[in-house]
Amino acid sequence: MAILNRRQLLALGASPLAATLPWQAAHAADYPSKQVKFIVPFPPGGPVDTTARAFAVPLGQLWGQGTFVDNRAGGGGIVGAEVAAKQPPDGYGLFVGAIHHSVNPSLHAKLGYDIQKDFAPISFAAMFPVFLVVNPSVPAKNVKELIALAKKPDSNLSFASSGNGGGTHLAGELFNMHAGTKLLHVPYKGSAPAMTDVLGGQVAMMFSDAPTAIPHIKTGKVRVLGVASPQRSALLPDVPTIAEQGLPGYDAYSWAALFAPAGTPKDVIAKINTDFNKVMRDPEVKQRLYVAGAEADPGTPEDMARRLQSEMDKWAKVVKAADIKI
Repeated sequence: MAILNRRQLLALGASPLAATLPWQAAHAADYPSKQVKFIVPFPPGGPVDTTARAFAVPLGQLWGQGTFVDNRAGGGGIVGAEVAAKQPPDGYGLFVGAIHHSVNPSLHAKLGYDIQKDFAPISFAAMFPVFLVVNPSVPAKNVKELIALAKKPDSNLSFASSGNGGGTHLAGELFNMHAGTKLLHVPYKGSAPAMTDVLGGQVAMMFSDAPTAIPHIKTGKVRVLGVASPQRSALLPDVPTIAEQGLPGYDAYSWAALFAPAGTPKDVIAKINTDFNKVMRDPEVKQRLYVAGAEADPGTPEDMARRLQSEMDKWAKVVKAADIKI
């Protein structure tokens, strides 16, 4: 069979785009016809990895194809993103991005990828609530009392984080912006050592991920003052938001989302989105995420694009105001 070139197609009144549509439609209808890879830019066992594994297996079962998680850790999510950006745009190499990828453009003058230009959004996946906890010796029972304490002339309150420029650090700096406080940031290499010093009283407080905070909240070793997300968390529904305690508009949480390389056919993205939303709303998957300290949060590609832009704008202001350097 003769293959028509671009000029011949135009002569016949067919646009090059039209010539590609039958391939795209067939590709979407047959997708997936082989194993699908999910690139996670963090080590195994973390919240983003746990989220990816929670949906990868049931998606494979739904598709009747194998799926696997490919961990490419390094550089605060940069290494994995660079690998994912170079995947063929066919839907077989997907990327599980995170809050880091909305912050990295503000922290680094040069990146080997562009989260908006090199990727196509598929759906948000999950949100990870951040809880404000204090050592029991801190004389504050709520956010208003903490702000009043922090604004005293002799105050030297500090907050721990899992690392410079990470989600828990940014949550604290955003708090400083909204509350007009000057809490001192003390970075650690991970959430566990940060929480250890909060428990020991070396640092007054921490904006902590749920898996690190909740066990100590339940035993009373730390006092929880609020949740940083805009709505109360199903993980601790009785804990009020920071926003409802006098800081309207305060909104900080970590998240994971699913991307495809730019240029992936829209038909394929639409199919993945439909199947992904079905899986993420499955009670068993939601329960797996709940146990891991996450809340399922799927949606449309358009919603994800809007939220990504909003996150990038918000954290760019925080990075600039707090003069955060990596």
